[in-house]
Amino acid sequence: MLNRKRAERTPANPDTSLIARGTLIRGDVRFSGTLHLDGRIEGSVHAEDDGAVFTLSEHGLVQGEIRVPHAIINGHVQGDIHVTDRLELAPEARITGDVHYRSLEMAAGAQVNGRMSHHAAELPRELPAPSLVAEPVPA
Repeated sequence: MLNRKRAERTPANPDTSLIARGTLIRGDVRFSGTLHLDGRIEGSVHAEDDGAVFTLSEHGLVQGEIRVPHAIINGHVQGDIHVTDRLELAPEARITGDVHYRSLEMAAGAQVNGRMSHHAAELPRELPAPSLVAEPVPA
């Protein structure tokens, strides 16, 4: 059910990259658009645009930090995850590290061994301008 809902929410992006099963990348990965990982990355994963989506399949592994706006995790992560918009943890997700998110969907069976930190999207508040004219103090 999680995958069907994901397909309905995630718009098709022509800039999709696939790292196939059996592929090992040692070093940091930066991407825009959509990145689907079936292989293994030993390094950090960083999105370079606000609409980027990172998908980690049940066969995938990341050993390093993940910083993306939207992530769908169904594999193993050994490192911290920072998601600025939406994080989806599917049933096979196994995370060892701290998770920072704004919106979270977690399926039964997903595991997180670390701290979970919610970060609300707060709009900056405007304070009233200070009055230049002194008001009389009531006696």
